[in-house]
Amino acid sequence: MEHAVTPQFLSTLLSIGIALTTAIIMLIVGHSLVRSFARDPMARRVRALNDRREQLKAGVAASKTRRRAKMEKKASISISRMKAILGSMKMLQDSQLKAASLNLARAGIRTKDAAITVIFFRLVAPIMIGGTAAIGVYVLKWFPDASAFKQYMIVAGSLLASYKAPDIYVKNLVTKRQAAIRKALPDALDLLVICAEAGLSVDLAFNRVARELSKAYPELGDEFALTAIELGFLTDRRQAFENLAQRVNLDSIRGVVTTMIQTEKYGTPLAGALRVLSAEFRHDRMMRAEEKAARLPAIMTVPLILFILPVLFIVILGPAACSISDNVMR
Repeated sequence: MEHAVTPQFLSTLLSIGIALTTAIIMLIVGHSLVRSFARDPMARRVRALNDRREQLKAGVAASKTRRRAKMEKKASISISRMKAILGSMKMLQDSQLKAASLNLARAGIRTKDAAITVIFFRLVAPIMIGGTAAIGVYVLKWFPDASAFKQYMIVAGSLLASYKAPDIYVKNLVTKRQAAIRKALPDALDLLVICAEAGLSVDLAFNRVARELSKAYPELGDEFALTAIELGFLTDRRQAFENLAQRVNLDSIRGVVTTMIQTEKYGTPLAGALRVLSAEFRHDRMMRAEEKAARLPAIMTVPLILFILPVLFIVILGPAACSISDNVMR
């Protein structure tokens, strides 16, 4: 006698399976939670301290220090070689080095040897990339079907692009840093107003604002910290503010610098002037955001025409075209 499998039996079997699966999952989760709660929270920290003590006993820290010193020595040797090569070719001029250092400072790079590295790669990159392109085009015949003018344009374009590549990279860093500083400036001015109304001096106010901005806006925090240091040891405080305007190279920062210089010179109230500047910069930021939002429909027109409308036409007209073709074929 054959026994048919009823739907009620299948549903009962499915319920039992779901219950068993749920019970197993709960058991695994509960076991892991019990183990995590039962584990000593200080055990990992004590183990890490013991490992660190053993490393110090074995002299690992000293070896790391020696390794770091060796790396710095190798970097200094390579920089000195770059300087010697550029000096022998008479390409390391003071004006060129000063301009490269200023651009790197605006990008947030303040090391002494970074300008030499940029100038060196500006010299070496066209030789390597342009030379490779010339050998590939004229010797190895990478583009045999191209005309003489196209081959010349390929080589010339590779030379120009490789020569401009370091400057383009630094300019990109400068643009990103200036955008971050412009975004953070209204909040920084509000903090400066609070510090000025609290009775802090200018250098102490810049130092406090730099500390407060170090996590949210590290770019402007670094600039304010450097300005606070210069205000502390420069004899002419105006030079510190002018250095800030020169490093950042923004019209808004120049306005702040002008306000600070006039405050230092004539003794005008600092809080009121900074409050007006903060409101103005915040309004400019809002206007810039509204301008980007207004440009969005015009920017989205081309992707809409190229990518969305053809798909929409296919979805709408596809079934109709299929039905028409079937009727014609009949």
